[in-house]
Formats: sequence, structure tokens, C-alpha cells
Amino acid sequence: MTDRYAVLGNPIGHSKSPLIHGLFAQATGQDIAYTAIETPLDGFKDTVLAFRASGGRGLNVSLPFKLQAYEIATEPSERARLAGAANCLKFDGDRILADNFDGVGLVNDLQRNLGCPLAGKRVLLLGAGGATRGALLPIAAERPALLSVANRTADKAHALRHDFAAHTPLQTGGYETLVGQAFDVVINATSTGLTQEALPLPAGVFAPGAIAYEMVYGKGLTPFLKQAQVAGVSTVADGVGMLIEQAAEAFAWWRGVRPDTRAVIQQLTVPLA
Repeated sequence: MTDRYAVLGNPIGHSKSPLIHGLFAQATGQDIAYTAIETPLDGFKDTVLAFRASGGRGLNVSLPFKLQAYEIATEPSERARLAGAANCLKFDGDRILADNFDGVGLVNDLQRNLGCPLAGKRVLLLGAGGATRGALLPIAAERPALLSVANRTADKAHALRHDFAAHTPLQTGGYETLVGQAFDVVINATSTGLTQEALPLPAGVFAPGAIAYEMVYGKGLTPFLKQAQVAGVSTVADGVGMLIEQAAEAFAWWRGVRPDTRAVIQQLTVPLA
């Protein structure tokens, strides 16, 4: 019997998740059907419960429902709890399990696909929203030499230092606190890749040999990536690998087999220009 999965979002027509999971299923011999469901902004809970009642096995959750996905869960993971958001649900009887694989996907893409081990590196996350919250624990687990968060509103960054104090030390502040500092890995976790807005990054923030990573994908050279190139950064990447790696984690959680991601990343990667 074919097991049913889906991704919920609004809008969702642009989602590559059905293609990605279809390729995973084909490669691993898993009998699943995976669809995209445009979910009313006021109808997330009803859509989730109806999908489960119809025999659905699990869901990926896209914007703007990741906070609601966490709230509906009966058993959220520690990653989801600290992020306050979930991007994946699994149904087991009356239990709704939730996890957040975005940060794991980011770390896997950086280390496995881009050849950038995080151990001993100085890592900077730009932005203090849900994307950064989801990334902090997986990055911290790789033991960077420094993990820093900068945000336009410094208090929001400082709140993360408090919330994650039991798990990892964080350097936090506004963008002006970055003056005189240089980082080996700089990750844009803000929404500026979508708005095409430049960030107020001081000169010298990119260390020699640094990598600049834009979580947004499919937008070409965003202002952040252009800033990095002007600063002499030769290795720039967008979030398509992160998208596919987090999907692989969800697939493994649901199906018990982790698909190889290399061929799918190669198929979906668009040259940055």
C-alpha cells in the first residue's frame, strides 16, 4: 500500500519538495505518494488533522506554518523546542511527533557538499529569527571556535544568548559589534535574500578563505552574496543544498532509510549569476 506524505504551505506552488521526495523514493525503492497542499492561512490545524485522518503518514511544513507545526505537536524534539518551530511532522496513532531539520540540513550541506568543516571555525549567523534558532544547535554540535549572532535589533540577538545558554555560548549583538572581527563562515539567515536588501556589514567581516552562505535559494546572487564577492570571497552558495539535505533527514525519519543527496543537488542547482 502506498504511504502518503505532503508539504503544507501558503503559497506552495513553487515548492520543489514533491520532486525531491519523488526522486528519493525512486532511488530507495520506497512506495510513497508525495503532494503539495496549499493551506489556508487560518486552516493549518484542520488541514493537518484531516490529512492524518485520511491515512497520511507525515508532513513537511513550509512558511508560514512552522510555528503552528510546533504548537500542534504532542511530542516535539529538543531541536524543535529550542527553535520554537518545526518543519516536519510524523503521525503515530494519536501522537504527533515534530522535528526541525533545517539546521541539520544546513550543516550537512556545508560539511558534506561544500567541504567546509565547522570544527574550530569562526561562524557568524546574520539574523535572530526562526532560521537562526533552528541552526544554532546543529552548528554548535560541530564545535566551532566561535559562534556569533548579529541582528539589526541587538536585544533579539541577546535573547538567543539567554535561551541557548545551557547548550552553547554565543556572542551576540548588533551589526555594529562586528567591526574589527572576521569570520570563516558567514551565513545569511535573514529574509533579505527575498527582499533584495543589502545588510550593513562592516568591512573585514569575511576572513581570508571564508565561505558566504545564503539560506534563500533560487534567487541568484543576492545582495549578501554580492557583498561577499566584492569583499573577495570566492566560495559563495545558496540554500538549495540545505533544502535537499533537510528533506533527506525528513525522509530518513519517516522511512528508516537515508537517500543519497548528491544527484538531486546536482539536478536542482542553478548557477549563481
